[in-house]
Amino acid sequence: MQFLDRADAARQLAKALSPYADQHPLVLGVPRGGVPIAAIVAQALGGDLDVVLVRKLRSPDDEELAIGAVDESGNTFLLPDARIGDIESAYVEQERALQLETLRRRRAHLTPGRRGTRAQGRVVIVVDDGVATGASMRAALQAVRRQAPEKLVCAIPVAPREAVRELAHDADEVICLQVPLHFDAVGSFYRAFSQVGDDEVLAWLRDA
Repeated sequence: MQFLDRADAARQLAKALSPYADQHPLVLGVPRGGVPIAAIVAQALGGDLDVVLVRKLRSPDDEELAIGAVDESGNTFLLPDARIGDIESAYVEQERALQLETLRRRRAHLTPGRRGTRAQGRVVIVVDDGVATGASMRAALQAVRRQAPEKLVCAIPVAPREAVRELAHDADEVICLQVPLHFDAVGSFYRAFSQVGDDEVLAWLRDA
């Protein structure tokens, strides 16, 4: 089953998250594709919208393949294959530094003049448009966990079974609408899956 687009996935997620409607949650989108979904969810639940910024760490052999992720504080999450493989620690540190600088620029661009909304003591829902390896989402959840939220929820339209199991280690609750037996790519579960640019992300944040 495919979602029509991100708005369709967002409406379905909002319905699944309806028990949180009276708790004024903080809804954090993972840019870029998670932000349109997070914005619709936040509006439906009467919550606040912001972003949680993480960057994947790219494999030295394939830039599309994640070996882990880093958050804004520099905390690094590595997938098990990266930890036990032949990837040199010097490469990981170089990639980490590169992606951390990108995160600093993105924060200044997306939320100029302010830091991210504090999550301490709040119900926090972290949203993306889907998960493949789970590296970026796990890094995002771990970053939010360090801020001591009252409850931490991971909400995604689609993810492979193994990723859902791993995400459960980092969130108090994982809401995933589809857990297919055969997983190719996130975009294959949407009829329309256009690229989301920074201008669109800025517009959603500004409107919120």
